[in-house]
Amino acid sequence: MATIIAPSQHVDHEDAEAIYKACKGWGTDEKAIVSVLGHRTAAQRKQIKQAFWDRYQEDLIKRLESELTGDFEKAVYRWMLDADDRDAVLANVAMRKSLDYHVIVEFSSVYSADELLNVRKAYHARYKKSLEEDLATNTSGNARKLLVGLATAYRYEGTEINAALAKKEADILHDAVKDSESHGEEFIRIVTTRSKTQLLATFNAYRQLYGNSITKALQTDPADEFKTLLRTAIRGLTEPYKYYEKILRNAIQKRGTDEDALTRVIVTRAEKDLKHIKEEYYKRNSVSLSQAVAKETSGDYKSFLLALLGDEK
Repeated sequence: MATIIAPSQHVDHEDAEAIYKACKGWGTDEKAIVSVLGHRTAAQRKQIKQAFWDRYQEDLIKRLESELTGDFEKAVYRWMLDADDRDAVLANVAMRKSLDYHVIVEFSSVYSADELLNVRKAYHARYKKSLEEDLATNTSGNARKLLVGLATAYRYEGTEINAALAKKEADILHDAVKDSESHGEEFIRIVTTRSKTQLLATFNAYRQLYGNSITKALQTDPADEFKTLLRTAIRGLTEPYKYYEKILRNAIQKRGTDEDALTRVIVTRAEKDLKHIKEEYYKRNSVSLSQAVAKETSGDYKSFLLALLGDEK
């Protein structure tokens, strides 16, 4: 469930005018920007962008980029992009700047088949090449095969499972865990092609047969990129709320808050399932996500994140 609190009715040209006034003059009125954009749905933001162009012949996103700074600017910029385009940008930045492929594994695992396809289309439109092309160029070995397989998957999304197949593939995965170099392709085949319900059945069978979870079995030296990416994929495929909770917890508890991860999760999930993620965060940490965010952030950036969380102070 979404967390942003948006009006059912809004006047797009009035919102555009309010933002224009907030950006006019010597100083930017950041609070006015938060009060509008922090409380508008994707459809409403699109209307505001069009109204801003119609009235002022100016790209609203570029105007905001020129007016805002730091983590606040980054959060607002990502929020104003269409969802598919935003994910395309995040994927490209992950490859071009940070080489953090967990971001790509994240949406490749959590998203539905259609959502993932739309991200690939947006990537193609923005960068004039395919996401899988860039992944193949920047990676190698089993990590490359896994990333390309995840990014190009179009999974069956029904609820049917094959219990016998689940047990059989649990055995295959057990062998693959022991020798990922020799059996890595079997791991890739299973994780990148099976439906999420079938994978959950397989991982449950693994626990019953071998006494521990597949993710614990994959715990290894962080330098083993393939197994690390596999763990991320499995968590995203089977326990998305717990996966996002852990990303947020690590971002907040890290020495020096990881604002990039914090922004990514809140911005990308605010109109999807952030309420469930907040509930998972409270269950795990006995403190609300909003309280944790308020403690670790400041200024307009804090106000904007709290608005998206539905708890603006």
